[in-house]
Amino acid sequence: MIKQLNPTLPVITPKGEAYAHLIIDYGMEEHLLWVCFINETGECWTFRNPQIRLKPNETFNRSKTSEIIWKHLNNL
Repeated sequence: MIKQLNPTLPVITPKGEAYAHLIIDYGMEEHLLWVCFINETGECWTFRNPQIRLKPNETFNRSKTSEIIWKHLNNL
């Protein structure tokens, strides 16, 4: 199943900050796949669920700093 995200979600990926546009779900025994466009380069990449994190947002009480998130993603 493919689901278009509307609105898109700002995420942090191993390739940098991006917006997730689609989610691909192959079933219960597979990770969700997130189709993202990288802000800096415009490239389109697909990432597994453990590889991405939502960007910090004080309004929604997601206040972890980017440095903590980058450390986690670089250790995958």
